[in-house]
Amino acid sequence: MSLFNFGKKKEEKKDIPCACNCCCSASDVVENTNECCGKAVNGICCIKVLGAGCKSCHEMYENTKQAVNSVGLNIEVEYITDMQKIMEYGVMSMPALVINEKVVSQGKVLKETDITKFLNK
Repeated sequence: MSLFNFGKKKEEKKDIPCACNCCCSASDVVENTNECCGKAVNGICCIKVLGAGCKSCHEMYENTKQAVNSVGLNIEVEYITDMQKIMEYGVMSMPALVINEKVVSQGKVLKETDITKFLNK
């Protein structure tokens, strides 16, 4: 037993549930090549916009919805304003775009064409 570990609790790893509300977690999504219990569409199971509710965040949300429609994905875009949930992603500047539980952009409003590039990867 090491003196450095005395009295310290082990850190628990939190699994963020997947947006499709199935049985998998965020770690399952990443480890299983972005597939979510077969409910993924073109390898994408969830898309989220994290924001504080400001004009820029709403613009990012609308641009993301338009990009999803233009690509032809049948996935609902979530708009998350709960700061506790946002902090779980480690995001420090908003708006942020999360695809398959991975933050792909933060701190700037992406245009529809930029978001489409992320969706086609």
